[in-house]
Amino acid sequence: GSPSSVFDNGLPLTATDWIRDGVLTRLVTTRHAAEETGLPPAPAAGNLVLECPPADGAPAPRSLAEMVADTERGLLLTSLWYLRDVDPAELLLTGLTRDGVYLVEGGEVTGAVNNFRFNESPVGLLGRATEAGRSERTLSREWAEWSGPAAMPPLRVPDFRMSSVSRGV
Repeated sequence: GSPSSVFDNGLPLTATDWIRDGVLTRLVTTRHAAEETGLPPAPAAGNLVLECPPADGAPAPRSLAEMVADTERGLLLTSLWYLRDVDPAELLLTGLTRDGVYLVEGGEVTGAVNNFRFNESPVGLLGRATEAGRSERTLSREWAEWSGPAAMPPLRVPDFRMSSVSRGV
């Protein structure tokens, strides 16, 4: 019948706004945490959608190809892998780029480059994003074993924090 969470013993799933208008509005809340805090349960769910509607009068979000064409020099990251918590209190993650790091020069992809290790907080990353493109369907590579489909936009993020070159991947 209705969708339910396999992570919280069949708790019914409903649409949940995790972030609304740039403000974190919910966190995953298990039945136990809900009982302890008095908050309503909010089980982990697949089918994540991140959309960034334009402000009034702003143009519609652009495609990834349009964003690349408007990039003078940068890196195009297409796959993040081996994501791990470094500091859960700060939501700092570490991970690797994998099989898809490209140099963009003059609005064109000019070649592949090394993979990198990075250290980033998704909260900080979203706060520094200067553009969010059109959301498109995707599948998480790192957590694909348990996460469902997602729709995410490409993001333009100045100063993405690469910590070192990854030689072994």
